[in-house]
Amino acid sequence: MRRNVMIGGRDYSSDSEFQKLCARRDDADLTIAALELARDAYPGLQFDETLEWIDTRARDLSGPVAHARTEMDMLGELANAIGQTHGVFGDSAAYDRVESSYLHKVIETRRGIPISLSVLYIAVAGRVGIDLAGVSAPSHYLTQYESSDGPLFIDAFSRGRILRYDECVEWLQGMTELPRHQVEPTLRAATPRTTIIRMLNNLKAIYARQDDWPAAWKVQHRLSTLQPASYTERRDLAVMSVRANKPADAVDLLDACLKTCPQSERELLQSQLEQAQSQLARWN
Repeated sequence: MRRNVMIGGRDYSSDSEFQKLCARRDDADLTIAALELARDAYPGLQFDETLEWIDTRARDLSGPVAHARTEMDMLGELANAIGQTHGVFGDSAAYDRVESSYLHKVIETRRGIPISLSVLYIAVAGRVGIDLAGVSAPSHYLTQYESSDGPLFIDAFSRGRILRYDECVEWLQGMTELPRHQVEPTLRAATPRTTIIRMLNNLKAIYARQDDWPAAWKVQHRLSTLQPASYTERRDLAVMSVRANKPADAVDLLDACLKTCPQSERELLQSQLEQAQSQLARWN
């Protein structure tokens, strides 16, 4: 039975996997959930073409994977197919493009950011029997495979570079300047919900930098729906509602936030409320 998820005028009843994430279920299909996010930006998006690309890569890989002599070779075949043969990998410019977070655009442009590329790797791998898990490492999302010799990590951004555990920890330390004891706990498998929240936060940051507040509002609404107990997400939705010209929503949200906000935020939120009330008055 489909569960209706509707908050603040947004109806998520057609987003079956997003609904599972809202219910904190662990059986959500990460690929479909990511495509549901993309449909916010591309309302006419059909998932079939993206899923067919993934299925075709898996069919092409089935033979090489079956004949791989070692687990490292098996992962190498996966990385070679996606990162080399089909040229899907990352570049620094991708971080500033919203398209780099949407799977169908990553396939179209052959460029993405670590998390979107990793979701593609996970999808293709799963169809050939390779159990890859996402890893929400600091600054750089990865995938992980539990081999008989210990965990192996794939950096999809770098054409599928494969790292052993110590190599991965040292590389992340160098990138983040975090001590080893802070890096290691982040190398656990990430749930689909954790992954989608991270994808949404990436999109939120990009849309905000671009001052695209209607798009940022859609992203923030999903974040608030996924984390209804989070004051921070409700506050951000309230402020974005003002900027996205949704004053009625903004007034209700800001009123609620002002009842529980830290004193340091009260002046800002009161100012936002007055702005929303002024917008609303012009409509009436």
